[in-house]
Amino acid sequence: MAYADLNQFVSRLRELEELRDIEEEVDPILEISEIADRVVKKEGPALLFRRPKGHKIPVLINTFGSERRMCLALETESFDHLAQRIHELLTPEIPEGMIGKLRALPKLAALSSLQPNRVRSGACQEVVETTNPSLSALPILKCWPMDAGPYITLPLVITRDPENGSRNVGMYRLQVFDERTLGLHWQLHKGSADHYRKAEARNERLEVAIALGPDPALIYAASAPLPDDVDELMLAGFLRKQPVDVVRCKTVNLEVPANAQIVLEGYAEPGERRMEGPFGDHTGFYSLAEPFPVFHLTAVTMCRQPIYPTIIVGRPPMEDGPMGTATVRVFLPAVRKVVPEIVDMHLPVEGIFHNLAIVSIRKRYPGHARKIMHGLWGLGQLMFSKIVVVVDHDCNIHDPSEVLWRVGTAIDPKRDVLITEGPVDHLDFASSLLAYGGKMGIDATRKGPDEGFTREWPPEIKMSPEVKERVDRLWPKLGLG
Repeated sequence: MAYADLNQFVSRLRELEELRDIEEEVDPILEISEIADRVVKKEGPALLFRRPKGHKIPVLINTFGSERRMCLALETESFDHLAQRIHELLTPEIPEGMIGKLRALPKLAALSSLQPNRVRSGACQEVVETTNPSLSALPILKCWPMDAGPYITLPLVITRDPENGSRNVGMYRLQVFDERTLGLHWQLHKGSADHYRKAEARNERLEVAIALGPDPALIYAASAPLPDDVDELMLAGFLRKQPVDVVRCKTVNLEVPANAQIVLEGYAEPGERRMEGPFGDHTGFYSLAEPFPVFHLTAVTMCRQPIYPTIIVGRPPMEDGPMGTATVRVFLPAVRKVVPEIVDMHLPVEGIFHNLAIVSIRKRYPGHARKIMHGLWGLGQLMFSKIVVVVDHDCNIHDPSEVLWRVGTAIDPKRDVLITEGPVDHLDFASSLLAYGGKMGIDATRKGPDEGFTREWPPEIKMSPEVKERVDRLWPKLGLG
């Protein structure tokens, strides 16, 4: 069964000794961040700060900071097990005859269950404030010393396309300007940014709802790199094997998860911008100030005893690392549907995920590695990859030592390095232009005559299996550990 709400997940983490309750008074301004950063880097537990200074609402952080907690959040044995479910969902089955159609019914039923379920009321509206709504009761963190102010960092920001009504649920940082306004950090390529551009073109307000702390599958789904026409709430329904209950907001025509801890309702005016930033970002550097749209608060609703969930980002490893790893493993089947030659893919946290992609392939023809590079640069958010390294199928791409060995020995830079240009992450400060810059592909696969390699490719050094077996039997007698 899916977690009913975030509270149930917290109880589960506490039961498994994956959560630590902090009873000491700790300041949301910098102190909670410093504590969380130290705990994350020691691979420590989730933290529930029960007495954030100046506030009554507890703060939950490092919720997703380990692979085990991510698996618990998504209620799966492993990322690969969840990836298999997605593979089965994506694999088309054309039923033949009555028996085939009957066998297909369970899959059709599972697909129909992904649609959100509208309900009349929810815990997120046990307390409603529309007369004088304010952000002041929320223990919003200031994460790093040069941040422009406190930031909401783990929100589900919900908007609708003004033209076709499709919903987007994204995770965007929100700077607190004052108790009634927030900065909406809608990066150029994001879904809500597109909704706002369309609303501006029509000279219309864009209604916005911000849900904080629904169940963990919902939180994760908001961070997933889905195509624009796929509803994140449907992904959450698939992950939790149960449709998401949604309830209509009080002051805007949007629906929010009924089990959210806190909901902020409001709107963004066309043409209105304020300087947002700096902010200590997941690159390990501060992203600098830029003009972004402004959220105006019209209502605050919440459950009676809410928890405020948050996250800090910065130089890896951080809590977003396991979330990103889950995304790579879980969505690999979808990538293979487009680029089936890929055996495995790794986006190291040290490379800030999409800045560095390492893929292994079953190479079949000259230029195959370059075909893979261009395929990835044309695929969803993988278009932001600055560096793509392609290796042969027998390379363990999760072992940095082996990957660097392949790159160091298998490439001729003049022949095997491709330099091109295209879209890059909005947060990439190293590019000469905003959101546009250079890209590099490295072909570290074995080369043959059909790729102009006229010399003999040497055999790799490996001990014979017979000797290895003899030494395995001898090893315990040697006393070498």
